Formats: sequence, C-alpha cells, structure tokens
Amino acid sequence: MSSEQATDESLAVTASTDNAVPLHTTPLNDLHVSLGARMVPFAGYSMPVQYPLGVLGEHLHTRQKAGLFDVSHMGQLRLVGPQAAAAFESLMPVDVVDLPVGKQRYGLLLNEQGGIIDDLMFVNRGADLFVIVNGACKAGDIAHIQANIGQQCEVIPMPEQALLALQGPQAVDVLRELNPGVDDLVFMTGAPLTLAGIDCYVTRSGYTGADGFEISVPGDQATALAQALLADDRTQPIGLGARNSLRLEAGLCLYGNDIDTQSTPIEAGLNWAIQKVRRTGGARAGGFLGADTVLGQLDGHVPLTRRRVGLLATERVPVRDYTVLQNEQGDVIGEVTSGLLAPSVNQAIAMGYVRIDCSTIGTTVNAMVRGRAIPMVVSAMPFVPNGYKR
Repeated sequence: MSSEQATDESLAVTASTDNAVPLHTTPLNDLHVSLGARMVPFAGYSMPVQYPLGVLGEHLHTRQKAGLFDVSHMGQLRLVGPQAAAAFESLMPVDVVDLPVGKQRYGLLLNEQGGIIDDLMFVNRGADLFVIVNGACKAGDIAHIQANIGQQCEVIPMPEQALLALQGPQAVDVLRELNPGVDDLVFMTGAPLTLAGIDCYVTRSGYTGADGFEISVPGDQATALAQALLADDRTQPIGLGARNSLRLEAGLCLYGNDIDTQSTPIEAGLNWAIQKVRRTGGARAGGFLGADTVLGQLDGHVPLTRRRVGLLATERVPVRDYTVLQNEQGDVIGEVTSGLLAPSVNQAIAMGYVRIDCSTIGTTVNAMVRGRAIPMVVSAMPFVPNGYKR
C-alpha cells in the first residue's frame, strides 16, 4: 500500500472540520511546520495529518520503534474536592470511587438514554481526578460535567496544558533517557515525572495498542519537550493519518464514527468497561445516567438489535467508513463505521455495527463497495496483538 493510499483512507475521518471555520493551533504548531507536516483541519484545530515520512512509514515506524504524536487538541481537566469521585461516578457506569491513587481508567459519559456523549480517560492523582476527553467534544463535555456535578466538586479546565503521546515498543527506551522513573509505570498507571527539566504528568497508556505514554506538559514548554524526544533517532513525528490506522488495528473506537449518542456501551461491545460494582447486584449498581437501558441490555432484559464487531475482508479491497453491509440474502444488516487497508496485516479491516443475528465471530457478511460485494468475516479484535506493559 502506498502512503498516498493510506492518507486517502485516513483523511475521511481526520479532516473533519470545514476549512472555512477559523482554526485553533496547538503550542507545537511552529514545530509541525518546521518538520514539513501537511496540516489539515481537525476538531477545530490545524493539525498534522502526516509528515514527509508518509502515513505508511509513520504507521510502521510506530509499530517498530517510537512515534511522537501531538494530541494537544484533547481536553484536560481536574475534578477537585472530597465528593469528586462519587460525583463523577454518577455520570458514568464505571467504578471511580474505588480507583486507587496512581491508577488510570477508561470511562464513558452517558446521556439519559444510555447513549455515549464521549469516552475518556481519568486518573486518581490523590489530590484530584485528572480527566482527558476528546478534542471535538471537550466544550460540551466540560459543560455537561459542570452542569451535573459542579455543585459537588470543582471542575477546572486546563487549557494551559499541552498533551504529547509517545507510542511504540521503544517508547520506554526513549523516555528512560530523560527519566528512568518511567520503568516504574505499568499500563494504565500514572505519575508526576520531570522530563528534560520540565515537570510533567505521565501515564502509561495511549491510542495505538502498543506500549506507550501520554504526557501532560505545560503548553509553553511543549515544544522543548517534543524536540528532546525527537532528538532520539528512534523517534519520528507521527500525524493523524497513522494515528487513525494504528487505533483501528488495535480495535479502539473513534468517537463520532464507532460510538456516539445513538450507541450504548453494550451495543458498542464495551461491557468490559463496566465494573462489577456498578452492575446489577453490585454494591453501587446503577445510579448513573442511562442506567435502566444500559443495565437492562447487560442483563438481557432490554433486547439488543445490533452490536459493534470487527470485520476482516477476504480480498485486499479497502472498505471505507459508511459502507453498507448485507447478509448473503442481500438484506441490509449494518454499516461500516471505520475501515481501511491495515499496514501491519496488509489486509482490509473494519469495524461496524451489524444486526445481532449476524454478530457471531466467523459470520460472513458482504460490504457493498461501488456495487460489488466484498466478503468480510466477523472477527475478534484487536487485529494486531496489544503490546501493553502489564
């Protein structure tokens, strides 16, 4: 697959903002330009979609070594106060109260119908809950959190912070050169660390399925930190195009494509994100927005009509987002939500929602690509093995 093909596949989701709309820039904008990045509008920001290495090269480099991503468009905020954990738990079907200090967890903001407002990550830092939300949703997320729990805890946005992600099997080796304390972190844990003389908060997590780190850094020092990381020959700058193909190989959802307010966590196959304590019969069951629908689907009292699945094409033909899916009788049974030619497996992969009777692994469905039926097999995810350090 050429880098041009990979870019075409990725731009469908990355370049999602109208060019006529005034765009924000991240603190690393000048660095992106100096590195020869191709900039596109994304989530209201001007962001690098690729660098001279190209999307394919960036993807494979991250799988083999270390890739540096600017994700400063993401929203960062703090929840502060003795009731912060209990308050935040009222908005999500996940266990916040029992999360130990230094641990990170995946969360889902829901509406009253059980639809997903956004997915997010949060860390118990002891003095606060540190929350990271999606860039395109951050204004709405913060307003939603403030309106629902702002009387119970302080909701403090952190626009002064930038966010970098260093991903790949050699990311730990690169970061160790700046602070050997990174070896103390395992997957989904975090700690304050000084990197290149800059005080940061680092979590061992990311959006590629590889080992890696996300680094919250003061915006006015983000370029200096990025330059320190890029000074290592193992690190290359990576754009949104490869970020998309990497996350899809890892089976990770893109908000607005694979999950949204019309999908529930159970339809999306995110049952694993709901801890036992929040389920029916648990010590703090329910009590979150949309609980009747979500727990009803989880318990089987509310029937599911569709489910998110992984799809692996039997031919090397790209199956793009929004492609119609049919069963062998020609009935429409679903739609692709994310799809591309996957560089690591050299096959067309996709995620999508299919009718519940077509969601069993091994079922063959047909993706209708320009009037031609491309067979795809419902497959387990991730499409490539995870490299998390546990």
